[in-house]
Amino acid sequence: MDEGWAAGRGDRRVRVILFDLGGTLVEYYKASEFHAILDDALLDIQTFLFEKLAITFDEVTVGKRADEENRESGDNRVRPLEGRLAAIFQLGDLAEEHAFMMNLCKRFLNPILAKSHVFEDTLPVLDELKNLGFRLGIVSNTPWGSPGILWREELGRVGIAKYVNPIVLDRDAGWRKPAGQIFQHAMDIVKAQPKECMYVGDDPRWDIAGPRAVGMDAVLVDRSGSRNARGALAINDLHELVKLVTVI
Repeated sequence: MDEGWAAGRGDRRVRVILFDLGGTLVEYYKASEFHAILDDALLDIQTFLFEKLAITFDEVTVGKRADEENRESGDNRVRPLEGRLAAIFQLGDLAEEHAFMMNLCKRFLNPILAKSHVFEDTLPVLDELKNLGFRLGIVSNTPWGSPGILWREELGRVGIAKYVNPIVLDRDAGWRKPAGQIFQHAMDIVKAQPKECMYVGDDPRWDIAGPRAVGMDAVLVDRSGSRNARGALAINDLHELVKLVTVI
């Protein structure tokens, strides 16, 4: 633990700890695995559309459209999953049917959620931090701007939802990390100042600069020891987080 870091915080007193989800609390997939997962998800949707609506597709064309949609906005605004799927499969008026599109979104997420693994330290540490009186929350991006309701169901399924409030996802704020707006959205909900909040994530690209830009402390969870913390405090696991926040 960095005692100097704790001693030099002045009047900062953390009462709210906000977490990233994937890679921090739950392992879903590595970046190198996403293309294979994406192929599985799109094939399932393609099969469903053929079986239910007799819609046929040219796989090469679908692949090219998927490649075009596999990007995020340069300004970090969210690009919703429903719009991407509508573009890939040329759904036209079907894209206006909410239940139908939610079905497709669930099919898109199935290969991702099937790989989920809650880290061993996640639930014990969340329980301990909550018992210590900290308010806990989630601030996270979602794959391809997938619907928040499906991720809230997932957080309930893996046992995390009971510990966290608020759950702020990119679809809620309209912005993806590292945009400051998503962090500000969470602070507005909990009615907290930046000096009262700490953000914990596993990716320096999104989880350090973003919270720091709004004045929030950021801690990097570096389970593999291979990340570049970019000047942020790094911990090896969540148990170290408990030690950190109880001496501040």
